[in-house]
Amino acid sequence: MKITCFLPCRNGSERVKNKNIRPFSSYSNGLIEIKLKQLSEIEEIDTIILSTNDEEIIKYAELSGIKNLIIHRREENLATSLTSTDDLITHARTLINDGHILWTHVTSPFLNSSAYKKIILSYKESLEQGYDSLMTTSLIQSFVWGETGPINYDRSVEKWPRTQTLPTLHEINSAVFLASADIYTNSKDRIGDMPKLYSLDKIEGMDIDWPDDFKIAECLLNAKLANV
Repeated sequence: MKITCFLPCRNGSERVKNKNIRPFSSYSNGLIEIKLKQLSEIEEIDTIILSTNDEEIIKYAELSGIKNLIIHRREENLATSLTSTDDLITHARTLINDGHILWTHVTSPFLNSSAYKKIILSYKESLEQGYDSLMTTSLIQSFVWGETGPINYDRSVEKWPRTQTLPTLHEINSAVFLASADIYTNSKDRIGDMPKLYSLDKIEGMDIDWPDDFKIAECLLNAKLANV
């Protein structure tokens, strides 16, 4: 099975300035350093395509010495805060012609090489079971409300049921999307009609999206409560 990793990493993060390459714990080149090291250790991945418009990241990646790394200078119109994920899906497909695409992000630092290998194995098994793709999730089993009331339980039956009895919901954490290049072509999507939901624990599935996330993740790593 040919697997190509698509790693989008644009310049200009608005919520956490330079979050992709600013120092993180003992890593002077931060999240991009961690993620490229993790991905380079996965023999199941044939090629890593880093799609970025960040010159600092490009400079670091060029000196990384990773043999199966391809650096793609992304056009600026595909690297703004207004760029849609749908456009990025099309972009990924133009770069990857065949096989399977593993889409991941540097903002999931605690998804290490061992975890990726387990995900890839699960993907292979899920294809044999009738699924056509895989995406990672974080489990939610708590009181979830919308503006008009509860979403995952009925207060007319029981106002405050035990959380253990609530249905389990899946929150997409964007750590991994795995699907064939054909799905990208035919469905214009990074998942198919029958995705396998692969749940991660809270630390593995952590996504650094806000300044507090960055600080908490650093603390977890410094305290050896998380591994990269």
